[in-house]
Amino acid sequence: MAGGKEPIEVKFRLFDGTDIGPNKYDPATTVTALKEFVLSRWPQDKDIVPKTLNDVKLINAGRILENNKTLGESRVPVGEVPGGVITMHVVVRPPQSDKSEKHLSNSPKQNRCGCTIL
Repeated sequence: MAGGKEPIEVKFRLFDGTDIGPNKYDPATTVTALKEFVLSRWPQDKDIVPKTLNDVKLINAGRILENNKTLGESRVPVGEVPGGVITMHVVVRPPQSDKSEKHLSNSPKQNRCGCTIL
């Protein structure tokens, strides 16, 4: 990793194309801390608002980042421009509704897909 302990500049791209940031972070910053920052700066005018850290996933270069990893461990330096801004995509888990789950469990539908996405 070139640059060693230099701050890493990151911006977060939301689902609608708007951005939070860019801001500089120490490479030792955890993904959990990044998620906390995103939650604290989340625009309140959005239809979808995450409520907890578990509702947010950060993606960098096609990889979902793990909460216990640091920014330095999670970055993918291939294709980065020195001194450039890294764009991380923010994915929000849709809210789960108890009513819809109860309704589905009581319905006699038999043609359900059992697909798993890896």
